[in-house]
Amino acid sequence: MNSVLKAASYVLVHAPDMVLHNGTTQTTEMVVNPDSEYLKTLPGHLRSYDQVVAYAPNQTYIGNMTPDELGQLAQPWTDKPVAGATRQGKYGEIMPQDEFLLLFQACDMFDLVHLERDFVARTRPAFDAHPLMDEYIKSRVREGVDREQILRFVNEEGAEGIYHQGQLAGYIKRAHDVDVNLSAHVMMENMASKASAVLALKHLIRVSGVDAGQIDYVIECSEEACGDMNQRGGGNFAKSIAEIAGLSGATGCDVRGFCAAPAHALVSAASLVKSGTFKNVAVVAGGSTAKLGMNGKDHVRKGMQVLEDVLGGFAALISANDGINPEIDLGILGRHTVGTGASPQAVITSLVLSPLEQAGMKIQDIDKYAAELQNPDITKPAGAGDVPLANFKMIGALAVKSGELARDGLNGFIAGHGMVGWAPTQGHIPSGAPYLGFARQDLLDGKIRKAMIVGKGSLFLGRMTNQFDGVSFVLRANSGDDRKQREAIGKEEVRSMIAEALRAFAASLDV
Repeated sequence: MNSVLKAASYVLVHAPDMVLHNGTTQTTEMVVNPDSEYLKTLPGHLRSYDQVVAYAPNQTYIGNMTPDELGQLAQPWTDKPVAGATRQGKYGEIMPQDEFLLLFQACDMFDLVHLERDFVARTRPAFDAHPLMDEYIKSRVREGVDREQILRFVNEEGAEGIYHQGQLAGYIKRAHDVDVNLSAHVMMENMASKASAVLALKHLIRVSGVDAGQIDYVIECSEEACGDMNQRGGGNFAKSIAEIAGLSGATGCDVRGFCAAPAHALVSAASLVKSGTFKNVAVVAGGSTAKLGMNGKDHVRKGMQVLEDVLGGFAALISANDGINPEIDLGILGRHTVGTGASPQAVITSLVLSPLEQAGMKIQDIDKYAAELQNPDITKPAGAGDVPLANFKMIGALAVKSGELARDGLNGFIAGHGMVGWAPTQGHIPSGAPYLGFARQDLLDGKIRKAMIVGKGSLFLGRMTNQFDGVSFVLRANSGDDRKQREAIGKEEVRSMIAEALRAFAASLDV
């Protein structure tokens, strides 16, 4: 019996100071060209929190707008703020930087993060009022330290400064004197990923209505990896996140696969639940500080605001079949294998066309496809084009090539089976995962019957292989009524067999 997608949650964290101090594009520029014009002008291109909240793709990400509603707005969306936009959404929230820094500190288990005393005092009332910040999390926020201590650790002890509104608000210490894997910079990356994942997991518990104690396994699938010099990347974000979020009965592990990791993790979760190994598996991912301002140079060069100013996180709950929620059909799986090849056509063929053909289906039998859902406002000015549109064109072209779609029907196919992109360029976040919440709702409402989630990734980034990567799976409406009917038929057959056996036994006695 297939497992089901019971809930999905999405969070964004506004992080303008992290763009300046932690984004790889900026930190690299500080090394190779510290007096660059880009670094001087960048602060003037950062958005305010209110602008981030009112940005239509961000409202879509947290569930206050649907992809269809976003698609009705003419691009670009940068000059079309959403009237009445709110921080809280159906699936999650957009958290301001100051509150996030208190959550960041609450996630520290080794006394590495220290915030300035006055900053904590100013921010704490709003943080304590947050409905998802329970007493355990709030109790982990310390009173803070004085500014002199912050300056000493940043200037003399190799600590990484933590900034808010351009001012030092604290620091994070290195966790080892010589291990680069435990440097202050890496600990900053890891803690930001962990904290944003905790926020996503807390929202997943909220939207699912499932008690935290009922989640028995967590799979973490972000782009970061924690470990030390003896086992780089061998650590476990999953249990560290579950610990802070209050999942006392859960164990778990991390899954890594660059941009395709969420799809791999979701397939793994669905398999674990279908096998009966676990009943409720949470798949969760936090954000990447390294990706903040990744295309900032192009945005600034074109007079734009820097749109890569948010950490992204998501979580999904995979549970035993309840006869209601959409099923993850493990009988239809697309796989990019070692021998597939890296051309766009080869990749899409392996992930879309081949699994459907093996299941006796056609491309148009899938109502909606969700592949790389990057926001085109971000990618087009950087020269990467409209990534979702390019994927849907390729899928449609395969339908034309296979003879199931006329060439003049390509645009209609894209409009009907595709969607615009709205996800931040956080690497692992865009690949199919942002559509999970909307797909679940559309399937429950009967608007669609089948959706395909396509995860794609570039393994060559690790310099271990030139291979591409990807995996896809199908979400479909729950077949609960059909299953009940099959079970009823099965029971009748069993009764008939028993009755026949009893008659035969009685007849033998008469002889």
